[in-house]
Amino acid sequence: MDTLSENELQSLTAAGAGQPTGHDLRVLAITVNPQNEENVEFVPVKAKAGYRAGHRDPEYLASLPKFSFPDLPKGRTFRMFPTTGDSMLPIPEGSIVLASYVTDWLSIKADTRCILILNSEMEFVFKKVTVLKNNRLLLMSENARYIPYEVKMTEVLEIWEYDRFISQEIPERGTDLDEIKSMLGEMRRQLELR
Repeated sequence: MDTLSENELQSLTAAGAGQPTGHDLRVLAITVNPQNEENVEFVPVKAKAGYRAGHRDPEYLASLPKFSFPDLPKGRTFRMFPTTGDSMLPIPEGSIVLASYVTDWLSIKADTRCILILNSEMEFVFKKVTVLKNNRLLLMSENARYIPYEVKMTEVLEIWEYDRFISQEIPERGTDLDEIKSMLGEMRRQLELR
C-alpha cells in the first residue's frame, strides 16, 4: 500500500477544501477490519472536539471505537455521531445517528437530514439541509422553535447523510398541534425562499 507524506496529504486536501461537487480531491480516511471491510467509526461526545482536527488522520480514526453492521449497503462509508440538544426532536437527545458520507454536496435533495462537520465553534450539527445558490446551505431543525440559518460551503468540512438512529428511548408521537405548527413553519419557509 502506498502512503503519502504529511505535506503531500495536506497539499491534496487543501486543493479540494470547500469544493461542493467532489470534482476536486477530498480525502476521507477510513479504517478496515481484518476481512478488508470498512469499519463504522463512532465519534463519541468526548472525541467531537478532536474530530475536526483529526477527521483526515488515519491514526486518529484508528483510535475511535469501531463497529460493524451486517445490513449496511456496500460501497458507502458510514460513521456514527451522538446527538446533543433538542433541535432534532422527535429524535431524542443522546441518540446515536448512523450516517453515510456525501461526496457530491450539490446532489443533496432539499430537506435531507445530515450531520455536518463545520470548521466553526459549533463543530457538529444535525439538521435538514437544502442546497442554495452561491455555494450556501440552508440548515433547518426538526424542532420548529429553532430558526433556520445558512452556512457557506467553505465552512463545511464533511457532510454525512442520515441513515438511521439508535436510541434507548422511544420517541414520543407529536400532537396534532405540533404537526400543524410544523406545516405552518414549512409553508412560511417556502414563501420566504420565493
